[in-house]
Amino acid sequence: MIELRDQIDSFRFILDVPGAEDARAAQLEIRNQLDDYVLPRLRSAGVPMLVVLGGSTGAGKSTLVNTLVGERVSATGVLRPTTSSPILVCHPDHAEWFLEGPLLPGMAKVPGPAPDAVVGDQLVIMQSEALPAGLALLDSPDFDSVFEDHYEFATKLMAAADLWLCVTTAARYADAQVWQMLQRAKEHGATIGTVLSRVPQGAGSEVVEHFVEMLEEHGVGEAERFTIPETKIEASRLPEECVEDVREWLVGLADSDERRSDVIRDTFGGVLDSFRTRVPELAKQVETQVELRTALRSDVEAGYATALAELDEATRNGSLLRGEVLARWQDFAGTGDLVRALHVQRGRAARKSNRRRRTPTRVRALKSALRAGLESLILAGADHAAEQVVTRWRENPAGREILVGGQGAGAGAARVTALEHASPELARRVTRAVSAWQDHVLELIRTDGVTKRSVAKLVSFDEEALSLVLTVGLLAYGTSDVAVEGGTSAVPQRLLKALFGAESLRGMGAKARADLRSRIGMLFDEEAIRFGQAIDAAGIPDENTAVQLYQATYNLEVAR
Repeated sequence: MIELRDQIDSFRFILDVPGAEDARAAQLEIRNQLDDYVLPRLRSAGVPMLVVLGGSTGAGKSTLVNTLVGERVSATGVLRPTTSSPILVCHPDHAEWFLEGPLLPGMAKVPGPAPDAVVGDQLVIMQSEALPAGLALLDSPDFDSVFEDHYEFATKLMAAADLWLCVTTAARYADAQVWQMLQRAKEHGATIGTVLSRVPQGAGSEVVEHFVEMLEEHGVGEAERFTIPETKIEASRLPEECVEDVREWLVGLADSDERRSDVIRDTFGGVLDSFRTRVPELAKQVETQVELRTALRSDVEAGYATALAELDEATRNGSLLRGEVLARWQDFAGTGDLVRALHVQRGRAARKSNRRRRTPTRVRALKSALRAGLESLILAGADHAAEQVVTRWRENPAGREILVGGQGAGAGAARVTALEHASPELARRVTRAVSAWQDHVLELIRTDGVTKRSVAKLVSFDEEALSLVLTVGLLAYGTSDVAVEGGTSAVPQRLLKALFGAESLRGMGAKARADLRSRIGMLFDEEAIRFGQAIDAAGIPDENTAVQLYQATYNLEVAR
């Protein structure tokens, strides 16, 4: 039972979607019933049967309690609602348990008398020797009160009852709220009794018959039924003969250990039976939240996957070979540096000469321009991906809740601003990644290029320059010929094929491109974590929550 209680309290319905408000109410009801009734009953066998009187405004609950006790313990009057703080009356032997015990742990408890107190969310404990030791009566606030907290108290106390006695009048028994509360009590497993008060003389039989028909129609026809005629009330009490049947029934239940235990056992079993449907229904609502959480994550994945695909295209279609990169390429290719860097020499002396040769300034400038251009492309892609995810989330009520929910206007705007752009530290990570990729291309030249060919012993060239030529080819038009604007030069594709061979060239190109995509993918994955953290911080239940609820329900059945 404690496992179920922990699971019920382990999550919140964060997203305001259809059904969420009802799910929150159901979750609260189940948790309260576990706290207020199930766990106290498990821990305290042998305590009195708790009868909670609930009803509509002016139904006469307080008057009935006063009459059963034989003195005025609960306020009555023409002003409605009268009962603000719930009043519990018990035998003196059990007053301490009701004051200090586990029943209704969320409510403050104070000793009476306090019949006219209007003190809010606390339970007033009254003592009376007129009640048998096995019985306690609780006069709850009106469930149709104009005060919202009265309704909350009434439903909370109903869930803590061993027996819920619904008190209504001949004038108001057909009100929808009466039947809603009766249906709720039935669904929550309560043992139910009904009192129809202020039944007029003469035409009363027709009213009673109709009331009984409605009880049958609403599935609570098995409830014990009592009627109280329209009569004069003195000192906040009914004539004794009007409550004789109710008193006999309640005292008979309380005085008989077997009958009292039957009521408590039936209600306890009814509550547990109700969990068979109520908890799985709650789990279904959790699954709805999980589906929305998954959809939000899918938005993130789609945003960055699209950006990665766009980068793939941008690194193939020559768009990078513009501006500074184009100028540096033309400077390198059109001044003879390209030819000198790739000039074929033979012999050991030539190789020594090449090792001593310093990298030309134009080679360094081209390498720097390529790195800067690629970095700018990646950063722009990350910005675009973040913007797309935020746009998708704004179009989704669940996404909007994550962006601004519970943060306040200022904090929500700050969060949106932070998420719709790449993270500040991305530029540093991109610089490292691009530099590492250029080193990877250079290593490919050394390991997968001409060193694998039979001419390797006779050929010497500037590997860094050659890696730049290959990079330009990759980032422009794959490994095909790249015509430079202005016609000053072109990627010597035939030379690349001659040095590497077509198959080796294709292999190096595929490896270089796959490595670049992997590095960008990891950068984007790191960027996407921010959105995942926003989802996690919101506290949306994950898929394990629903599974654990189903498991807790199963474990409860096994334990029974």
